[in-house]
Amino acid sequence: MKTVKPKKFLGQHFLKDLSIAKDIADTVDYSPNLPILEVGPGMGVMTQFLISKERLVKVVEIDYESVEYLRRHFPQLEENIIEDDFLKMHLENTFNGQSFILTGNYPYNISSQIFFKMLDYKDLIPCCTGMIQKEVAERIAAGPGSKTYGILSVLIQAWYNVEYLFTVHENVFNPPPKVKSAVIRMSRNETTDLECDERLFKQVVKTTFNQRRKTLRNSIRPVLADADNKLEQQGNTPKDHSKFLAHEIFNKRPEQLSVTEFIALTKAVEEETKA
Repeated sequence: MKTVKPKKFLGQHFLKDLSIAKDIADTVDYSPNLPILEVGPGMGVMTQFLISKERLVKVVEIDYESVEYLRRHFPQLEENIIEDDFLKMHLENTFNGQSFILTGNYPYNISSQIFFKMLDYKDLIPCCTGMIQKEVAERIAAGPGSKTYGILSVLIQAWYNVEYLFTVHENVFNPPPKVKSAVIRMSRNETTDLECDERLFKQVVKTTFNQRRKTLRNSIRPVLADADNKLEQQGNTPKDHSKFLAHEIFNKRPEQLSVTEFIALTKAVEEETKA
């Protein structure tokens, strides 16, 4: 069977360099005893190295042409090829509730969505590795004070330790992407509970970074307004937040806050918006 033609609408860029494919596959050895779920295997350039590790490997692929290719060239995978959209899957069913490693050469156009889904299943995914756009990898690994530090940085680093492993150049892909790629590894840290409302934490992080040029005093106002609206709907009187907003932390911009400080800010907002 002929090779699979990359499809632009699926964001496919097939890796050609076998040594790099092996290096990416070997990043899963951080957790050597867990099964592996590979997202977007394409023609199996990484898959061939994953299945040599003698542990259960499943692959999820949405492209029917790639699925057919995998069935023909990797018959040992037949029962473990999932023809589905990863973003729509219920991951608790993938390995019957068992934890697993997530890996892949992730499509650039949905990599952020993949990692948001990883966060939804963080208790099942102790380690996630793979290749993404270099710019996104740098954003995930960035620390406070960096221009690339943002929503993904904070939400992921709240639960995972992030390692930027190595850069991959454009010429090892078919077709070559217009940007460089990078391989990262995210492994669960020791946090089991943020000790604040996780939904509010996400709201605070996303709302403030969506207005990152503003100080927190201004960018946090939509969160407070949302809470005030809920209080009014419950028949309670909204608070005057001027004293709360006078605290010196609100002179800062979101990129200046560490994950710990965002958690503390969320706790403060939670307390401020109680009836």
